[in-house]
This record gives sequence, structure tokens and C-alpha cells, in this order.
Amino acid sequence: MKWKQAILDYQLYLKIERGLSQNTLESYERDIKKLTLFLDTNEISISPIKIKDDLIQQFIYEIAKKVNPRSQARIISGLRSFFDYLIFENYRESNPTDLIEAPKIGRKLPDTLSEDEINELISAIDLSKTQGERNRTILETMYSCGLRVSEVITLRISDLFFDEGFIRVVGKGNKERFVPIHYRAQKYILSYNKDIRSHLKIEKKFEDTLFLNRRGKGLSRQMIFMILKDLAIQINLNKKISPHTLRHSFATHLLKNGADLRAIQQMLGHESITTTEVYVHLDNSFLKSVVEKYHPRRS
Repeated sequence: MKWKQAILDYQLYLKIERGLSQNTLESYERDIKKLTLFLDTNEISISPIKIKDDLIQQFIYEIAKKVNPRSQARIISGLRSFFDYLIFENYRESNPTDLIEAPKIGRKLPDTLSEDEINELISAIDLSKTQGERNRTILETMYSCGLRVSEVITLRISDLFFDEGFIRVVGKGNKERFVPIHYRAQKYILSYNKDIRSHLKIEKKFEDTLFLNRRGKGLSRQMIFMILKDLAIQINLNKKISPHTLRHSFATHLLKNGADLRAIQQMLGHESITTTEVYVHLDNSFLKSVVEKYHPRRS
């Protein structure tokens, strides 16, 4: 079996069996191709079925000179998953990455914005411009529901259940969840749909897509990044932010205002509560206030 065919088969497995997104598939592919490039550069001809741990270790030593520990750990994890797939398909009997240790990286606390910074960011949107109302609606929806960027750009009109106060979100692995939506975000969506979207010439396949560009097509992830980046510059925000920053802020603000961690986990669509704990970073003062408020011997 050649590397190219093995990678194609693996991607098909990830897409069909595990339901992973195209972005995730491309990330896995890039990591495996780093290994194949290392082999080609060093004129090493060996198949994915025959490669052993010593060559993988050489590759890791080489890649460690070029990437940070977090990226190195991700590459090792990706290779481990790839070789596990080959074992699953009976191409190999062992995984050559089993004895390779990933670097210790610890938990990276996510960046968040304060409530005032969120308000300032959204207030900076120029509503006199054609796409201003749409952009405000997008940010309000992301912050109101804690959506990933991929979830907001694929949100459909048929996913809106405003009578019940929920929206249906299709998350990672095409898993659906229902998330409560704040009345303010509902109001902006209804206004955008009536006053902006209804006047667009909508392309086929996008009739049900909620947020559209001027040409009547769906938005790209990069467009949402650019909207946020431009707004951050306008308000002189000295923080590196992304669409995920709104998601982190949503979770953190809910928790600090008394929301249950399990409820936040469900709204974010996390399978594991430990993932939610990484997103929702706590400061010592907040933890102290929780004990003082809820512990039976607080008085």
C-alpha cells in the first residue's frame, strides 16, 4: 500500500464512519503529509504498513525543531490515529507511535472578552453600511448561543424555533443539539431576515441558509474572522481575538453569573465535561465566592 492511497482511504473512513468536518480531514491530512515529506526529503522509501517506530521518532525529532510543543503533540496524536486505522483495517499489527511520548503542554486558557468589551465590539458595527445589520446579527447570535464559526455560517432558517426559544445547531460530527437563544438575538435575526436577506437574489442551494453574502451565497469562515478583526482594530482592542473568543466568553459569562457547568457543556455540545472546564477558566475570586455562598458551613 502506498501513502497516497492509505491517506485517501483514511480520509474516507474519517468522513463516513466518524462524520468529521472537511477542515478536520484536511488537518489530519497535513500532519500525515509532513511525515511523507520527511521520508521523501531523506530519500527513504517505505510504505505505511512497514514503517517502524525508529523512523517515526526521527521524524518527531526533526519536526520538534520547527513547531511548538502543542503542534508537535497534535501531529503525534494525528499519526497515532492514522496507524490505529491501519490496524483496524488489518494492514498492520502494531502502532509505531505507541512508545513515542507527546510533549507536556498543560492546559491553555482561552482568551475571553469582558461583557463591556463584547458590547463595545458590537456597538462599533456601522449599521449604515449594507452588511452592518447582518454582521451585528451574526455576532449577537454567536455570543447568545456560544456557536462555533462553522455552526453559525451553516445555520439554516429551518433551524429556528423561536416559538420555543431554541435553535437547532449542527456541530462536530454532524451531531445536532438544541440551544436556547436570547430574545435580543431573535429580534435581530427576524429584522435581518425581513429587511436585508429578503431583498437578496439567493443562489440555488442557499435558499435555507440564514446568513448570506451580497451575492446570495453562504459566508466563509474567513469572512467572520475578518469582521471581528476589523472591529477589534476600530475599538483599539489589545487582544488577539477570533470567532472562538465569543464562544469562550459566552461560557465564562454564564458560569460567572451562576449557570451550571453541565448545562454549559450541553449548550456548547461537548461530549466530555473536561473539555468544558478548559473553555471555562475560573479565577480564584470566583471559586472563593462559590464556596462562601453555597458551602453548608459558610456562616
